[in-house]
Amino acid sequence: MTSQQHRTRDTRSTSEALESLRARVRGNVLTPDSSEFDEARSVWNAMIDRRPAVIVQPRETNDVIAAVNVAREYALPLSIKGGGHNIAGMAVCDSGVMIDCSLMRSVNVDTATKRVRVGPGAVWGDVDQVTQPYGLVVPSGIISTTGVAGLTLGGGFGWTTRKWGHTADHLRKVEIVTADGQVRRASEQENRDLFWAIKGGGGNFGVVTQFEFEARELGPTVTGGLILYPMEDAPEVIRFFREFTESAPEDLTSLLVLRIAPPAPFLPEEVHGKPVAGIAAMYAGDPEEGERAMAPLRAFGNPLADTITQKEYVTHQSFLDSGQPHGRRYYWKSEYLSAVPDELGQIMIEHCSRFTSPHSSMLAMHLGGNAGKTASNDGAVSHKSAEYVVAIQGAWDDPDTDDRHIGWARQFHAAVRPFSTGGTYVNFLTEEEGAERIQEAYEPEIYRQLARVKAEFDPDNLFRHNKNIRPAN
Repeated sequence: MTSQQHRTRDTRSTSEALESLRARVRGNVLTPDSSEFDEARSVWNAMIDRRPAVIVQPRETNDVIAAVNVAREYALPLSIKGGGHNIAGMAVCDSGVMIDCSLMRSVNVDTATKRVRVGPGAVWGDVDQVTQPYGLVVPSGIISTTGVAGLTLGGGFGWTTRKWGHTADHLRKVEIVTADGQVRRASEQENRDLFWAIKGGGGNFGVVTQFEFEARELGPTVTGGLILYPMEDAPEVIRFFREFTESAPEDLTSLLVLRIAPPAPFLPEEVHGKPVAGIAAMYAGDPEEGERAMAPLRAFGNPLADTITQKEYVTHQSFLDSGQPHGRRYYWKSEYLSAVPDELGQIMIEHCSRFTSPHSSMLAMHLGGNAGKTASNDGAVSHKSAEYVVAIQGAWDDPDTDDRHIGWARQFHAAVRPFSTGGTYVNFLTEEEGAERIQEAYEPEIYRQLARVKAEFDPDNLFRHNKNIRPAN
């Protein structure tokens, strides 16, 4: 067959697929000439600029079934957009079917059972707004605009992980459309292997159309905030961070931050635009106890600013949002760590003293606590024994400077990698990180079991536009 015949066949196939979708879908079916198309295909990371052949915005599970069936029947690439906040931008495929779940954003809470049902297009800010009036939270991340689906399916950690474990540990039931177009329910009682794989295995197994979580009691008030110091004090700040976290109670989570000082009103004007070091923290318990737990932190050094106070949980959960706005260009590298020795601290300082962008940063979050106490048979989340996770976050606006900022992140990562536990977090993998790094995100036996579950529920690898786990055999 000639290339022209291939193109003719592909064009006819796509046209027929589009007609089929329009006949079956109650929600929106968008094509490149639709006025909403470009907005629908945009995601948080502006480095991602792919163009699907068609975007389906489902209103209900039957629409998702139709989109999955059409992609399979016409052998088209298929991608799934939940919140669209993934660094690798896997929500958007080229020349295929993109399912954009933004219309399926409902959140419902049953206060009697503390169960929270969430649609696949919701972000964590949506969940917090519904649960917090009842003093409930579903443990999540540290940015409120992160999608519920992506964070949960990749494991999910944040301010409450040390106390209660990962986000995936709180998942109790899902409704999911698998590659054969069937709707399945998965829980500890039904489709157990599939349920196990969903909790940390990413979007490899289908389209989750409803999540059901068990919430925890917290809020509406917590103690938390950020303390910033001049970069000249960074060696002492990093050393204090290490000692402070080594003895921290499980209710207390701390985050080491190295970045450029923003033009924030709480900072002296003379440090705006200069590198700073800081520690952010939150206490997931009684606010008064939180004040006492953070007293050593607040007594340390001579800070430029101290914003730690009692505040609403939803305020703390979103206070880092402004540093990661939609539409900026992002490139990350990440590793799990067992410790933050002085030698690693010096490497952090060296690279963060020569940021190539005022928007880039390095974050190191304290894990440990109950993050490592759930068994591997509870889900596919791996490397739970890691005490810390470091994220090197390149961020900038001008596409003409991509190479410079990506180079900074890669050089920094190469220097940090010898201190890694050997594991990485699947949700922090960038677009070009392939099979080897994906396997590093999982312990070997967990990866093999994920591949076996993949072979059962998606033997032809329809759901491959993700950090892909290929079917066994």
